[in-house]
Amino acid sequence: MSVTAPASAAVLERLASLHPKKIDLVLDRVLRLLADLGHPERHLPPVIHVAGTNGKGSVCAFSRAMLEGQGLKVHVYTSPHLVHFHERIRLAGKLIGEEELAATLEECERVNDGKPITFFEIITAAAFLAFSRTPADALVLEVGLGGKYDATNVIARPQATVIAPVGLDHIEFLGNSLAAIAAEKAGIIKKGVPVIVGPQDDAPRDVIARRADALSAPLYLFDQDFFAHQEHGRMVYQDTDGLLDLPLPKLIGRHQIENAAMAIACLRHAGRDWGAEAAIEYGLRNVEWPARLQRLTHGPLIKAAPKHAEIWLDGGHNPHCAVAVARAVADLEDRQERPLYLICGMLRTKDAQGFLAAFRGLARHVMTVDIPGEAASLGSGALYDAARRAGLEASPAESLADAMAQITAWSELENKAAAPRILICGSLYLAGHVLAENS
Repeated sequence: MSVTAPASAAVLERLASLHPKKIDLVLDRVLRLLADLGHPERHLPPVIHVAGTNGKGSVCAFSRAMLEGQGLKVHVYTSPHLVHFHERIRLAGKLIGEEELAATLEECERVNDGKPITFFEIITAAAFLAFSRTPADALVLEVGLGGKYDATNVIARPQATVIAPVGLDHIEFLGNSLAAIAAEKAGIIKKGVPVIVGPQDDAPRDVIARRADALSAPLYLFDQDFFAHQEHGRMVYQDTDGLLDLPLPKLIGRHQIENAAMAIACLRHAGRDWGAEAAIEYGLRNVEWPARLQRLTHGPLIKAAPKHAEIWLDGGHNPHCAVAVARAVADLEDRQERPLYLICGMLRTKDAQGFLAAFRGLARHVMTVDIPGEAASLGSGALYDAARRAGLEASPAESLADAMAQITAWSELENKAAAPRILICGSLYLAGHVLAENS
């Protein structure tokens, strides 16, 4: 998945070796390193801190685009990257340069002096160090895992916090119930700081609301304090401050209307002059977030696909996300009928059967593949078994190219009037490989 320039790649490889033998979610290690670095986390612009199982990356992308739409310089920290590590750190609107990245990582390595620390903790400290040295107007900060004990959760008083929809994922670290996972996500809520909450099931919403109440944090709930829906080809947003008639988001899917609404609510309730309607419109029209129902239009895979086929790429990897993606694909089907084929690769740690079940009755066939270069990839045979258990027709393929060749053969054999719609899905690691190889 990773393609980095040699200098930073060498440092990143060394940093990975510092990882403690047991993964325990605590803040002690990153707090110690930040103190040794002179507390860069205390010298940052106003922070929007975003947690959640699904949609948090899109919320960050919308927030960045809307802030930049009013001429502000914005830092952004997200994870994981798709192709280049540099994607994780955006300084005042631009990806961090190779020289600065390598130098900052080496400085953190030197100050850490070989002490145990997780890879994510030390790269987060490096990001804070880089952010503290470059002037900007805002920092959009995405949680890596959970919230309460995530390495990003060292900001004493963010401008606002956002909790996107909570689903079952990373249960080995966060708990095996929605309520337990929501409690971890709610750990980013700070006393008196506004918290924006996206669409939630009852259990996580109640957990988050109780935490906000305990900390006297102003709470804004989707479908209670702010609303958004599609109407006549437009996005309608409403809260206590009024109604906005907006263009549909550039990102595809009804779930992206919800993600955009969280970003809008955050900017309108963050206590700063960030909610200008013109800037919101700019953000909706210009947002960029690769591998979230991204239409692929060129490259080797496109050349190998059936003539006039639609090729879509999405990195979602849990059942909750699969439901949203399947709903978006069904909306495409309503507008133009095409036979749907999936090319799916997933990690062993994910609920493959639960993910694929969302496409039952929608997908004609699933081609299962190994994720190239990923030791934790679920084998194409095991993924085939999961697809069959989910009630889908499936076939294993040796590679992405083989999967595309088989779909092409079936499409020609069936001789249907409509060219197929092909969704490559199941993992951000697979999506990163596709983007790297198909550029």
